[in-house]
Amino acid sequence: MDILTSFDDFQSAALSAIGRAGSPEQLEAVRIEFLGQKNGRIRDLQKLVGQATGDQKPLVGKRFNEVRTAVTAELEARQQQLEASKSSSPVSDFDVTLPGDRPVFGRLHPISRTITEFRELMGRFGFTVVEGPELEDERHNFEALNIPEDHPARDPLDNFYVACASATLGGPVLLRSQTSTVQIRTMETTPPPVRIVSLGRVYRPDTIDATHSCMFHQMEGLMVDEHVTMAQLKTVLSLFARSFLGPDVEIRFRPSFFPFTEPSVEVDVKWGDHWMEIGGAGMVDPNVFKAVGYDPEKVSGFAFGLGIERFCMKHYGVDDIRRFYENDVRFLAQF
Repeated sequence: MDILTSFDDFQSAALSAIGRAGSPEQLEAVRIEFLGQKNGRIRDLQKLVGQATGDQKPLVGKRFNEVRTAVTAELEARQQQLEASKSSSPVSDFDVTLPGDRPVFGRLHPISRTITEFRELMGRFGFTVVEGPELEDERHNFEALNIPEDHPARDPLDNFYVACASATLGGPVLLRSQTSTVQIRTMETTPPPVRIVSLGRVYRPDTIDATHSCMFHQMEGLMVDEHVTMAQLKTVLSLFARSFLGPDVEIRFRPSFFPFTEPSVEVDVKWGDHWMEIGGAGMVDPNVFKAVGYDPEKVSGFAFGLGIERFCMKHYGVDDIRRFYENDVRFLAQF
């Protein structure tokens, strides 16, 4: 019978190939060639079983199982022989004093590396890292930060609102537009003095270009005590920028306006032949202190929010923020 002859030929070829395999790698190649589930030659035998007539099928099916079992058993026996031969090889075949190879299972994303460095630097400056939710209510994202209801910053087109109401948060819910929300949550539960930083994602429907994204990372800092001054704020930011970007980096402070700080400044860093804004800062507005139960007559403080991506771009010489989120392995492998 031609079908049974094909089975005999398969078994003979498989056993011969198994006997010639001189390493586990070669044996694995034989296994894939003959018994592989996708393209193994055994699939051709399975098709022959399906072609057998009714009275032939019992005999053909039995022979198929015998061939598969015999080849599998020989394969396992040869595998044990190769492993035994390898373990019994003399120790002189390798030098146990040589360092081993540590496989690379990936790298930290440059944004993650930058966040880790920020945490360490601010820890040296005496700031404690705190966390806060990314889903926020309007009180923490706007009201307690002295942003009134008619302020343009609260326009639904300038924020990512995700729900009209929440059982846990009360009113409308949105993805936080700034990490300043963590300031409020911290001051609500912590009496002064306070010295904290919060690092995390924020969301704004900005037009995406080389320096803007609708999702980015901020580091928010807050220091509250009895005699905190603008000079201390500028010193902390200058020391931080020079510690991270290098002692020769040029930074400047420009007068600005934010509802939650007064006076307010914007912080720029020199990038090539032009200046790039990296964040905003200022002295905490008395209305913010009142919103969290602090006495603005007794305490003062400063706050700052820095764009982590822009520091990362400057630090690693990346010219387009979009490169961080393209998931191009060739780009990420450089870090």
